[in-house]
Amino acid sequence: MDLSLYKSLWEWYTRHRFRLTKGERAMNAILHVNPKDNLVTCLRDLHQGEQVTLDGVTYTVEQEIPQFHKMAVENIPAGGYAYKYGEVIGRATQDIRVGEHVHVHNLESTRGRGDKVQPKEEV
Repeated sequence: MDLSLYKSLWEWYTRHRFRLTKGERAMNAILHVNPKDNLVTCLRDLHQGEQVTLDGVTYTVEQEIPQFHKMAVENIPAGGYAYKYGEVIGRATQDIRVGEHVHVHNLESTRGRGDKVQPKEEV
């Protein structure tokens, strides 16, 4: 079977999927799933000072953020909850500002934390 057509289509796709339009990449840089979410998932590396737009609101990236990590789209106070996919995924260990990288350095998971389970008192 001749795969040259598929190869040509793949080459075209990889050349054009990140074509710059009006200062932004054509592919969405961030993923926001639920209106309750105060975090977005970065679909590619985001660079400090870069601007990304979501639902008509433009956010400035405050720190380098690796692909598939999270960025805050609302201020989250220390102790406040972080939402992703409409669910609480953690609690901020420090104040997190809009545009900041959100990861283990400033967010404590509230999911599956066996080390946080209180031992049962014996009767």
